[in-house]
Amino acid sequence: MTDAVATLVARHRLEPHPEGGFYRETYRSQSTVRDPLTGGIRSASTAILFLLTPDSHSAFHRLRSDEIWHFYEGDSITLHFLGRGGSAPEIILGHERPQAVVLAGVWQAAECSGERYSLCGCTVAPGFEFEDFELGPREVLLAEFPRCRRLIEAFTSG
Repeated sequence: MTDAVATLVARHRLEPHPEGGFYRETYRSQSTVRDPLTGGIRSASTAILFLLTPDSHSAFHRLRSDEIWHFYEGDSITLHFLGRGGSAPEIILGHERPQAVVLAGVWQAAECSGERYSLCGCTVAPGFEFEDFELGPREVLLAEFPRCRRLIEAFTSG
């Protein structure tokens, strides 16, 4: 871990995230809503700080809620998606494009595009709960998206 990354982890009290990188929840709405997909009660919105480094990435995962990524500082972030028909679209999140929306149910992964770090945030609505989070099993993703083998192998453990 570089000094700059260690400073950010300490300053923002970040912890390792199960999908990779470091995070801390910074906001959880006191208002609640009934999630139209699950029928469960959720906070209306949640937000996290999220830090990626060249040595870490966000593994393929999906959420049951929409997620907005916000770029804050450092190197740009490449967001990878598994799309219909075997496509693998991506978005570069950074100074030129500081926000991106990932719709509920879309398989996504992310990596730091440079050699330093990427500090970003994620806002989820209805609010994030770990029970609504699914890490992508390599074999399942390979069976569904066989044309994306290289990407799936890079962003899953197996």
